[in-house]
Amino acid sequence: MTPRSDVIVLGAGIVGVSSALHLQARGRAVVLLDRHPQAGRETSYGNAGLIERASVSPYMFPRDLGTILKYAFNTSPDVQYHLNALPKVLPWLARYFLASSKAGTARSARAALPLITLCLAEHEALIAQAGVPQLLRKTGWIKLYRTQKALDAAHADIALLAPLGLSATLLDRAGLAKIEPHLTGGIGAVHYRDPGFVPDPGGLAQAYADLFVRRGGIFATGDALSLSQAGAGWQVTTAGGVVAAREVVVALGPWANHLLAPLGYRIPLEIKRGYHMHYGAQGNAVLQHSVLDDEGGYLLGPMNQGIRMTTGAEFARFDAPPSPAQIDMCEPLARKLFPLAQRLDAQPWMGRRPCLPDMLPVIGPAPRHTGLWLNFGHQHHGLTLGPVCGRLLAEMMTGQETLTDPSPYRVTRFGV
Repeated sequence: MTPRSDVIVLGAGIVGVSSALHLQARGRAVVLLDRHPQAGRETSYGNAGLIERASVSPYMFPRDLGTILKYAFNTSPDVQYHLNALPKVLPWLARYFLASSKAGTARSARAALPLITLCLAEHEALIAQAGVPQLLRKTGWIKLYRTQKALDAAHADIALLAPLGLSATLLDRAGLAKIEPHLTGGIGAVHYRDPGFVPDPGGLAQAYADLFVRRGGIFATGDALSLSQAGAGWQVTTAGGVVAAREVVVALGPWANHLLAPLGYRIPLEIKRGYHMHYGAQGNAVLQHSVLDDEGGYLLGPMNQGIRMTTGAEFARFDAPPSPAQIDMCEPLARKLFPLAQRLDAQPWMGRRPCLPDMLPVIGPAPRHTGLWLNFGHQHHGLTLGPVCGRLLAEMMTGQETLTDPSPYRVTRFGV
């Protein structure tokens, strides 16, 4: 006899694990399925570790000609593309560009704000329940500037935060040196104080999964693409056999379309690949905060595994081999900023950010299949938004009052 549960959650990244926990807390019997025996081994593993409480503006397509030309000529370290990927990517980039108008950006920012507002509090609640306070640091992060013009423009960014009860401090060269004495090369910075920092993002996803299992949840390994309809519900094949449930949640991030396209859904999901490498520090040098070198196109973060350098976006075919281009472009710049020592990883890690043109996630029911629910497309903010979006989805699935109006996140906005 095929064992039954109430819900199968496909994908054990931070979004899937958070969805499973919130459904479980509302009385649902949940099976969490992933192809890996551990949680958070894919996209959720390799990010910058920021819970971006201060990120009130989404990552929209640039509108100034100079930046667009820089990207078009493939000379910028923060955005790279493979020529053979352009036929597939260009139509999506056109939609991204159109969604990034002034009105579109404002619309996305308004829709994202309720999720951003609660993102840190939702993580804090789960971190307390999981018993891992060491995986959250209240240090914020630093955005470093190399030119006075860029530093002067930062005043506008700071002004956006005050009405939202957020704080940021403008630092001159001396102020920056006081809190990060081993940095060189910046003339000033902005210290965003409200975001949290996670020194082991993959470890945090695993800690949430461990909490889920301790509370009676089932973590199963298997292929999400084995999902099929079974009577009035769904079933999937796991290493332990077939599991059936009334409902299923697709939290597969970059792989969501691999499952949904055969079901007839044409969702404009594109992938921004990114890389990281860990380094030691020379001598007694210490990095206290995550530091974004905006003009250099990389971020340095003090992870448990070493100082992690994360890169910007790379557009490539989904299964294209990793490219060393961004790591190779950014590493010399990072070494001038901070005294990095040797590489600690044999190869750069590569991950895939799942992005929709309006830079908002898809959260809610699939329109043509009963019991099929969606929670993916969190672009650069999967770690940030995992718990709050897991809560929102669980509220929708259980008929509770939702933390915000979920209509901006429905997949039907794309006409599917």
